[in-house]
Amino acid sequence: MVLDNLGDSLQDTLDELRGETRITEDEIDDVVREIQRSLLQSDVEVSLVQELSQNIKNRSLDEDPPGGTTAREHVLRIVYEEMVDIVGESMELPLEEQTILLAGLQGSGKTTSAAKMAWWLSTKGLRTAVIQTDTFRPGAYDQAKELTERADIDFYGNPDVDDPVQIARNGLEETSDADVHIVDTAGRHALEDDLIEEIKQIDQAVEPDRSLLVLDGAIGQGAKDQAEEFDSAIGIDGVVITKLDGTAKGGGALTAVRKTNSSIAFLGTGEEIKDIERFEPNGFISRLLGMGDLKQLAERVERAMEDTGHEEDDWEPEDMLDGDFTLRDMKKQMETMNNMGPLDQVVDMIPGMGGGGSSPLDDLPDDVMDVTEERIRDFEIITDSMTEEELEDPRRIGQSRIKRIARGSGTSEERVRDLLEQYRTMDRMLQQFQGMGDMDMQRMMKQMQGGGGGGMGGMGGMGGGPF
Repeated sequence: MVLDNLGDSLQDTLDELRGETRITEDEIDDVVREIQRSLLQSDVEVSLVQELSQNIKNRSLDEDPPGGTTAREHVLRIVYEEMVDIVGESMELPLEEQTILLAGLQGSGKTTSAAKMAWWLSTKGLRTAVIQTDTFRPGAYDQAKELTERADIDFYGNPDVDDPVQIARNGLEETSDADVHIVDTAGRHALEDDLIEEIKQIDQAVEPDRSLLVLDGAIGQGAKDQAEEFDSAIGIDGVVITKLDGTAKGGGALTAVRKTNSSIAFLGTGEEIKDIERFEPNGFISRLLGMGDLKQLAERVERAMEDTGHEEDDWEPEDMLDGDFTLRDMKKQMETMNNMGPLDQVVDMIPGMGGGGSSPLDDLPDDVMDVTEERIRDFEIITDSMTEEELEDPRRIGQSRIKRIARGSGTSEERVRDLLEQYRTMDRMLQQFQGMGDMDMQRMMKQMQGGGGGGMGGMGGMGGGPF
């Protein structure tokens, strides 16, 4: 996740303030140094780092903590508010008829982002269409066509036409029934004059309502030049940051946001069409700092339950934090969680569990995160060979029953034991979730829910929603 190392290092530093009611200048200097180090390592521009760290230091020393607030909570609140300010507001994206133009270098993820955005907008009740104008990159047409078919959205492209401007014009005409048009443009390995001239001509032809710059999350200081060049050519209204499921640092993208005086529109968090998030600064920063993002978690759970057909089942999303569950529950939860994306991303959305620092997950085996389709298929086969009482009470399953289940499912006894151990591990994890969060985190959550002068009151939907 973008700037993920900031959450790790900052939590460790803030833990040293636990229980204190006042903070000294030396202690805040330690916090500021960790922030500076993490941001610079993440390729955030030096001037932004200096601005942020100075604001945090001044406020931490000058402002009095609210009554009943510890020094740790006070500093964490200030860091949160200043970080939200530096990433900017979420880009306004009206859910109505519009044309969106995507710009960026080759390899930034424009074509994939076009399909992802079109799918996301389609979930809001809009008919969307992707127009592929890239005549430079071999395979661009085929890739866009395959992605849009997978997302079940309209598509236009013409591999037999060499003029991208003509393709753009024809595409708008051929997909005129669509509410939203997303125009995917060509890229190059570098900022070349012919690339800039081409996108200028497409911009003039389609007259977009929004122009978005697509940036690989791993980009470094080169983001500054890209942002300035594209902004000068067509004007940039927002930024899409891609490939945040790996080791991307993301600091360069934040620099691009500042240089274009724009904001972040979407985050690409994985390889699948549905691995996209609408950027919400409050939830994004709260997740980064280990405070969770229940709004985004709720959206992922809802979507995953729909995909797996469990939205009509008796169990609710809250069951994920219920320590008393059966093998039948585990099967449903594994299916749902598999559709929610990587589990480490999901954990970051649970208050007190992500963003570095200590967590109930720290002592769990690595394979608890490995909820793969193969494991789910094996689990379904194995559970089909279990009795109702075994599904409801896994403690009944001893060696003789393991042998019977293995024979009936055509799997090995070892595989049955692996899945039973997976169940026991998840059971322990959920029991720890029941008591998650120490007292100061609970007080922090109450403060966030209560609002009070702006601050973190509206953070990430934590004050309401289905949870």
